[in-house]
Amino acid sequence: MLRNMFKKTYTKIDTKYKPQAGSDQEPVIPEGLWRKCNKCGQPIYVEDVKNNYYVCPKCNGYFRVHAYRRIEMLADEGTFEEWNKEMPFSNPLNFPGYEKKVLAAREKSRLNEAIVTGKCKIDGNPAVVGVCDARFIMSSMGHVVGEKITDAIERATREKMPVILFACSGGARMQEGIVSLMQMAKTSAALKRHHEAGQLFISVLTDPTTGGVTASFAMLGDIILAEPHALIGFAGPRVIEQTIGQKLPEGFQRSEFLLEHGFVDKIVERKDQKRVIGQILYMHRSHKMNIESKNPVETARTFVDKPSESQEDGGKTAWDTVLLSRKSDRPVATDYINALFDEFIEFHGDRYFKDDGAIVGGVAMFHGMPVTVIGQQKGKNTKDNITRNFGMPSPDGYRKALRLMKQAETFGRPVVCFVDTPGAFCGLEAEERGQGEAIARNLFEISDLKVPVLSIVIGEGGSGGALAMAVADEVWMLENAIYSILSPEGFASILYKDSKKAPDAAKVMKVTAKDLLQLKLIERIVPEEQPACTDNLYRLAEYMDSAMAEFFKTYLAMSDEELREHRYQRFRRM
Repeated sequence: MLRNMFKKTYTKIDTKYKPQAGSDQEPVIPEGLWRKCNKCGQPIYVEDVKNNYYVCPKCNGYFRVHAYRRIEMLADEGTFEEWNKEMPFSNPLNFPGYEKKVLAAREKSRLNEAIVTGKCKIDGNPAVVGVCDARFIMSSMGHVVGEKITDAIERATREKMPVILFACSGGARMQEGIVSLMQMAKTSAALKRHHEAGQLFISVLTDPTTGGVTASFAMLGDIILAEPHALIGFAGPRVIEQTIGQKLPEGFQRSEFLLEHGFVDKIVERKDQKRVIGQILYMHRSHKMNIESKNPVETARTFVDKPSESQEDGGKTAWDTVLLSRKSDRPVATDYINALFDEFIEFHGDRYFKDDGAIVGGVAMFHGMPVTVIGQQKGKNTKDNITRNFGMPSPDGYRKALRLMKQAETFGRPVVCFVDTPGAFCGLEAEERGQGEAIARNLFEISDLKVPVLSIVIGEGGSGGALAMAVADEVWMLENAIYSILSPEGFASILYKDSKKAPDAAKVMKVTAKDLLQLKLIERIVPEEQPACTDNLYRLAEYMDSAMAEFFKTYLAMSDEELREHRYQRFRRM
């Protein structure tokens, strides 16, 4: 087996487990310099694989990594402190032969049990870590594994530290029966308390993650990462095939499958894991906005007081604005995210059914302060538009957006939403999965978020599909954006019985930024000196950057109660 190809070679992580020359812990060097990869069948040089993070350099097949090796790749040198290394053996059912099996696993793996726990620093960020090791009875979870995980989580909660758990398991340990099953509840309950304390949990799914581990701590991460092509599921594929009498499709239960179906935030290659996890940890530490180079209030007011060329042109009609809001070269949400924020990490999925490409979201830095950023995303060409469903979110997209907003609330991050949709997707599958409920749930939950929320309409603001991302403390509109109860074509079809009267409908509907400012339905117009396009995006971003700094300065000074009351009264007066 590939996982047995490379014997553990210890290098210094912590003196508590540094092997001594001549002892039974001395590294065993595998015989021969070459081995055959069981995935691609090609001969591979052992040192090349080790230097490539235990990934085949020819086919990118992933070898299973020993626990201490994984910690060595993740932790800053010399920072790992192991906990509960010698926790005593437990045989709650007095299962015949179980003790002998555990002793054999200990001798083979040189581990006390199937998981190593402790604390370390990752790119300077402190964290509690737990790493499963498949060499020990397939890293199945019995009492000792459950106890080590629970104790690590409890200590992290007391010390206000994030938790990172690398799952690699065949599930519950059969030899411990119902006691093993209870570890699923115990570890989950500990994570609930950790979550309620406002601490971060990152779950990293590796090959394989199955059974009771999948159905407990592994799938409860605030952020769930996965290695490429990892097998992840509750029931094993052979069990499913035998049960349903059908052959499963290729790629079923692999990490890419889970990403597509909304259960994984991000697939991260092993070589990038330390950097990505370190960045996520950094973004979840307390940071304040740092703007020293300019006065955001004065800069923003200078732009507001200066009318744009198009504002001075009285010949532009409401229908002209509608057409400008739909132009194909108009910047989309990701353009604004890249222009306004640093270090954006996109997270995927609603945790129920799907990852909707019409919604992008994640965490980014705004002048050194972490912010949750979410946008309705149109495509830039036909292929991209099909992938993004032309910016029309499904219920899964709205649930993804809400999940990210609730996550922002947990960690005290403000939320910025970019609104740009002709409307929520209307189709058979959207109704089957509850489009109306998804939109209603967003209105219900966002109205009471305990963090500042800013929504900016950058293109089309179509009906409830736009409103579901605009229950904010302030709503801004770009000068050539629109916001309406439905499209002018739909309005004309309903009231005038003629969609060709859309230009007339646009005028009476009051869809422009100027109209909505006069109706006191928005707080600010972002001026477009020329119609927005990628060529002048950074001019727009300069203004938006200053105005956003002003917004954050105002609303971050409010208490939770003041924020929610302000947001409630904003809509109450409409």
